Parts: sequence; structure tokens; C-alpha cells
Amino acid sequence: MAHLKTALVVGASGLIGKNLTAYLQSLPDWKVIATSRKPLPGNVETVTVDLLDEADVAVKFATLASVTHVFYTAYQDKPTWAELVAPNMAMLRNVVQTIEKVSPKLEHISFMQGYKVYGAHLGPFRTPAREDDPPIMLPEFMTEQQRYITAAQQGKSWSWSAIRPSVVGGFAPGNPLNLLSLIAVYASISKELNVPFRFPGKPGAYHPLIELTDADLLAKATVWAATTPEAANQAFNINNGDLFRWEEMWPKLGRYFGLETAPPVQLPLAEVMRDKEPVWEALRERHGLQYGYEALSAWPFGDFVFSWDYDFLADGSKARRLGFHEYADTEQMFYRIFDQLRAERVIP
Repeated sequence: MAHLKTALVVGASGLIGKNLTAYLQSLPDWKVIATSRKPLPGNVETVTVDLLDEADVAVKFATLASVTHVFYTAYQDKPTWAELVAPNMAMLRNVVQTIEKVSPKLEHISFMQGYKVYGAHLGPFRTPAREDDPPIMLPEFMTEQQRYITAAQQGKSWSWSAIRPSVVGGFAPGNPLNLLSLIAVYASISKELNVPFRFPGKPGAYHPLIELTDADLLAKATVWAATTPEAANQAFNINNGDLFRWEEMWPKLGRYFGLETAPPVQLPLAEVMRDKEPVWEALRERHGLQYGYEALSAWPFGDFVFSWDYDFLADGSKARRLGFHEYADTEQMFYRIFDQLRAERVIP
């Protein structure tokens, strides 16, 4: 019989955490415990906790002596890059310090990063980015989290892994960083208003190379890194393994929704889509959709992603050299998730 491992997924209601939890539950040798501020589907054991409150974490985690693997996917958003540091460092520190005290069986701590460690959010960066590229000027919370974990692990029996996906595509309605859900809502409203499906980003963002990360592939890679001795105490870029340009992908997405495309026009979505709630509510009533406009309206995130007028890619070969050989077809990922959104009555 396989050794039973106990996973603690921290932040399981988010896009990454939700898909990771589902994948772990599908594996025969894992028990899964999750922290979440929202109810989770299925029978996963859930701990409701304020990760920013050290005392609350200590109380709520006191019984988690069986945890062998921590999968940290929690994130708190803030208006500026500098403001992200304090809360996101505090949450991680509270989790690590507490779980070290209560769980003598701890084997591994996995935490999520992203291409921000390469400065990808600030402007053009060296591509393909590699895991050993030098860090950018602080403050950058992902870099500081890695420094903290590296120092905390010294002399300990547990190991760590830092997972660096691109923009993640997955099924998690209501998540504010869900690009595919945003595109689907934008397309649905375009269709309802009888306007063409225009790329709304910067003119220069239509042409560079970009890659995404399928949430299902990311979950598999995260568990692989956490359970492969050769991967211990390292960072890994995790992406689908293919590249695309919006100029060739956008018309394909339009065809999926039965929409004609037209040349790009830069539209600040946070402003242009602000008054579209009545349009969405009419669609919701007509088609029996589950979610209101507010839960699906992450327009500033769309403006952010569609502003990248430079190549956005990293070298994912390190994980594959060490034994992780999964790939995902990005175009098919779009269609699969759009199909899910329709099946679950998120979009018409």
C-alpha cells in the first residue's frame, strides 16, 4: 500500500488552489485538507482561517499534526506592487511557522510564484526567462517569499519547491484573476450588443509571443515537484509548452463564440465595461446564468494582461529535464474551459 500523504492546500478557493485540490483528491494516496474562505465542492476537509491573524492560524492549525505537504496558493491583492509584500509575507510566515510546530511529519512546502520574479509585470524582460535569472529590485513579494522559505528550511528535514506559472487558465468562476472567464464574458456581451469581437489591448500587444499555463497541468506539476527528490529546494517554470500570438488566437476564439472579429481597438476595459451590468443581467435572466456581473468583472486584470506589448515567455525545460513531461494545447484549453463555463451556466 502506498504511503498515505496529507496535503494542506492553503487558499483552495482560488483558481490555482481549487484545481490543485481537485487533482489531489483524485489521487489514491493523498488525504486533502484545505483552507478556504468559501465553501468547497465535494467532501474535502475545510479549515476556515484568517491567514493574516497569527493567533487564529495557531488555533485552527493546532490539530493538523498529520500534514506532510503544504501547498501554499494564497494571495491577497493590493493596489501597488510594494503594498503586496506585507500581507503576503505575513500569511506565508504564519502558515510556515505554525505548521512546523504542529506537524512532525512535514516533508515539503510548495508555494506559487509567477513571472513577476523576472519583472514580467513591469515591462519587457529577458526571454525566455530561466529559473536562475537574477532577481529584480525589491520590493517584490514573490522573491521575498522565496528568500524567507530558503532561510527557514536551513537545517530542517523538509524541502521546498517554488512553482512559476504564466497566466493560468482554468475553471474557477468568480476568481478575480481568471483571464479565460473574462474573455468569455467579454465575448458574450459583444455578441449581445451585436458588435465584433475586437482585441481590446494595446496595439502592440496583439503581435508578441505569449504562453499560458493550464490549471490542470499546473496541478500535476506542483504535485510532481513536491514528491520528486531531485526537484527539492528548486524553482520551476511551468507552462503549456506552446506559444501563440493574440493576432492568430483571437479570431479563433471569436469563431468559437460565433462572432466576427475586427481590427484591434484599445479599450480600457475597466472603464468601457463598467456600465454593462444591465446587459449581463438581461443575459443572466434569459439563460438562467449562475453568477452576477460583479463576480465575473475582473476588467482591470484584463487591461493588465492585454497591455503586454512584449514577448511573455519562460523556459520550461528544467522541469521536463527532471522528469515532468506533461504538455497542454493552449487553443484546446480555451475551448475546454469555455465549454465548462457553458455547461455550468456561467456564460450563455
